[in-house]
Amino acid sequence: QVQLVESGGGLVQPGGSLRLSCAASGTIFRVAAMGWYRQAPGKQRQLVATKTIGNSTNYADSVKGRFTISRDNAKNTVDLQMNNLKPEDTAVYFCNALSWSGSHYWGQGTQVTVSS
Repeated sequence: QVQLVESGGGLVQPGGSLRLSCAASGTIFRVAAMGWYRQAPGKQRQLVATKTIGNSTNYADSVKGRFTISRDNAKNTVDLQMNNLKPEDTAVYFCNALSWSGSHYWGQGTQVTVSS
């Protein structure tokens, strides 16, 4: 099993920045990739950004150029720096770990609200 604990999030004005952090524990050797997903009210959970253990990254088109994912394999952490936030970025953000066998592990979620 892999346990994920998120921190960060909160309320920010449009154009502002936030940083999300996620720490993984448990059977870390099973993790092939870590990343972030988000779910807005009434919508499906969607990928925001992921990074593999080989440092390949994948971003949703809507966040490219504004969000940056970083991963520390030694510390088993993954961060998401979010700049130039927009109201449409408002959602619950979930840390995700993908095992080599294809299993997904999820954090409890952290709320990000972008509003003036």
